[in-house]
Amino acid sequence: MDLLKDIIYDKIEKNEITVTIAGKNTDIDKIVESTCYKALNEIKSIIENDSLSDEECFLKIEEIIRVFERLECNCGYRHDFS
Repeated sequence: MDLLKDIIYDKIEKNEITVTIAGKNTDIDKIVESTCYKALNEIKSIIENDSLSDEECFLKIEEIIRVFERLECNCGYRHDFS
C-alpha cells in the first residue's frame, strides 16, 4: 500500500494528475493549504512565546506535538509522553 501512496503522491506532486473530493466543490490543495496554514500559525505563536523559561522549553515542544495531533498528523512515538 505504501508503494501505491508513493506513486500517487509523486504523480500529484508533478501535476500529472489532479485529485478532487467526490461530491464537494473543494479541491485537495485548498484543504491542505488551509490545514498547513493553521498548523504553522499555531506553531509560530507557540515559538514566539518568550514568557516561558528555558526549563519550560519542553512544554513548547509538547504544545507543537499537540497541534499535529489535533490535525491528526502522526508525529511518531518518540514524542508520545502520555
